[in-house]
Amino acid sequence: MSEAIRVLLADDHAVVRGGIRALLEYEEGIEVVGEADDGEEAVNLAFSLQPDVILLDLMMPLKTGIEAIEEIKEARPDMRILVLTSFADDDKVFAAIKAGAMGYLLKQTTPTELFQAVRDVYNGESSLHPAIARKLIRELNRPTTLPPVDEPLTDREVEVLIFLARGLSNQDIADRLVISERTVRTHVSNLLSKLHLANRTQAALYALKEGLTSLAEVET
Repeated sequence: MSEAIRVLLADDHAVVRGGIRALLEYEEGIEVVGEADDGEEAVNLAFSLQPDVILLDLMMPLKTGIEAIEEIKEARPDMRILVLTSFADDDKVFAAIKAGAMGYLLKQTTPTELFQAVRDVYNGESSLHPAIARKLIRELNRPTTLPPVDEPLTDREVEVLIFLARGLSNQDIADRLVISERTVRTHVSNLLSKLHLANRTQAALYALKEGLTSLAEVET
């Protein structure tokens, strides 16, 4: 049996935190290794415990979830963060994703959806609540100023970007392109760097904005 996904849970409401912990620990293959009741403790525990996935609320004392994400990602860009919150305001959604969150769920999410989101984020894939996905889709139709690309993407990097935007995992992309999964990871890292993007979710939005793929293809 493979090792359990180690989760750090950050939420300032003890009852909510206890309920989420009970859910996660009931699910085979997921282990809660720590709990934080404010944003500052979330940052400290992220560095000391080195969890596989950080599951955190946005509204916490001392440091907000956004501030915690920014601080964690600045020091450890590889940390995988999944937001679980009651707030679906545009400013919070976009700020969290811009800061580096790989997923954004609302607290009305079902247990099954939560378990899958934890696994998706652990595997390096994005996970968005449908309401949040709709907000991001609406954002695609607004004018935007994308950062300049200093170095153009190679043809292979464009191929990887398109498949990434369609929701394929690194292994699925590797199978499609008949290359190794490690090579795909390298391409993803390179294209994110060239495009000045923080994660796969931002890359998917970039691909949609640039017309490299369509919403119909992303949703299939």
